[in-house]
Amino acid sequence: MIVFMGVAGAGKSMQGRRLADEKGLPWLSTGEFLRMLISGQKRLDMLAGKLLNDQEMIELVQKIFSIIDSREEFVLDGFPRTVAQADWLINQVKHGQLAVTAVIHLTATEEVVSERLLKRGRQDDTAEAIRERFTEYEKSIKPILEEFKKAGVRVVDVDGDKSPEDVHDTIAASLNGDA
Repeated sequence: MIVFMGVAGAGKSMQGRRLADEKGLPWLSTGEFLRMLISGQKRLDMLAGKLLNDQEMIELVQKIFSIIDSREEFVLDGFPRTVAQADWLINQVKHGQLAVTAVIHLTATEEVVSERLLKRGRQDDTAEAIRERFTEYEKSIKPILEEFKKAGVRVVDVDGDKSPEDVHDTIAASLNGDA
């Protein structure tokens, strides 16, 4: 599996979908699944920029993994978002349930993220929700990346502020061993 991580607006979905299409792989976006499956108060909380708890996210990911052949390569976008979720994923790898080819960590400045998200016009892309997501990302991402590195998972940092072509080329080169 190739895991895409980064704050909302860094380009995870665009780049993950493009890579999946280019390589003929399934693209699994937890954000897309959440928007399809979550309703009621949890949906309202999500629209306000709040995250589901770890157990709810792990259960969702387990459902997603049950509909594909997780022994084959695929692109995962939007998971994990906490150290507990990363530990669960690493545990799956340790027990031979999953394999991680690389974690692609798209970095982006708050200015670029805000501009991109406000342009796409989704209901949950308010200035306040974007600030909350960025703050949550900053608090949670470094420990997750450290967990992956400690477990021997390859983490590739990619500047998501660059043009989509440059970002894609950097990702492709890193997966081909050229970067």
